Amino acid sequence: METKEKKFDGTVLSGFLMLFASLAMLILSLMGAVYGIIVLDEGGNGWTLVGSIVLLFISITCLCGFLLLEPNEARVITWFGKYAGTFTQTGYYWINPFYSSKKVSLRARNLDAEPIKVNDKVGNPVMIGLVLVWKLKDTYKALFEVDSQTMANSPQGQVGTDVKSIMMALESFVRVQSDAALRQVAGQYAYDDEDNKTNEPTLRSSADEINQQLEQKLDERLALAGIEVVEARINYLAYAPEIAAVMLRRQQASAIITAREKIVEGAVSMVKMALDKLASEGVVELDDDKKAAMVSNLLVVLCGDDSAQPVVNTGTLNH
Repeated sequence: METKEKKFDGTVLSGFLMLFASLAMLILSLMGAVYGIIVLDEGGNGWTLVGSIVLLFISITCLCGFLLLEPNEARVITWFGKYAGTFTQTGYYWINPFYSSKKVSLRARNLDAEPIKVNDKVGNPVMIGLVLVWKLKDTYKALFEVDSQTMANSPQGQVGTDVKSIMMALESFVRVQSDAALRQVAGQYAYDDEDNKTNEPTLRSSADEINQQLEQKLDERLALAGIEVVEARINYLAYAPEIAAVMLRRQQASAIITAREKIVEGAVSMVKMALDKLASEGVVELDDDKKAAMVSNLLVVLCGDDSAQPVVNTGTLNH
């Protein structure tokens, strides 16, 4: 992924050192202001008071320049609208208070998309859902190359500087793009090869290939916002309710036919083995009519669903 992000190279000082210095200036300015007022009341000049007010303003301004970052967090810093870089050092720091910054999270986030209805390659409506793990990779693209203001979930449609609002806006972008990518991928494959006539991959039988294709499409779409896809996979797949019952009966019929084919194939081989065994060992000699009757009876017994009722023949065979 091509990145436009750059490291912030401005002056960065220890936050604890600057906190001590700012508080010291604040206390000194307050003491100077009191002393200046006393001097002014006694008929002296007001330079001490003016200097104290300036020092007070400087100390208050310095108190606005502190940054606190936890692991896997970043600050996108701008100088009067111009991108100045991204600050990622963990800890408590101070920078020029005239810089403005927005905090973003670089931690992995999870999206469990609700199943949507799409048409597969052959036109069958199916319900399909995905689970997506993503994280922010390029802070510049995330804040400056997608219109996060229109993606916000707030009633005013605006995103503040807090990390929650910004990440909610990006999550909205991810949700819309994942929906589009899922529809695109699902439309390229059939739900299943019901008749086993082709060897083409299907949504149900080729999960690894489908997930790989889905991850590739999401990478292409989310790269615009500087987002990296960690993992994407389909977590729900079923026929749409309006055809689910019909497709279930079709699958049941197909399974029954396949089972019957196996049963008939086995029954024919058993009948052949029985006839060959009787002939080779000379147990009995059967003419064509007797063989046909025996074959018919054996097939009925072997292929029938119900248990056979034996009939004892006490007659003799005519030679």
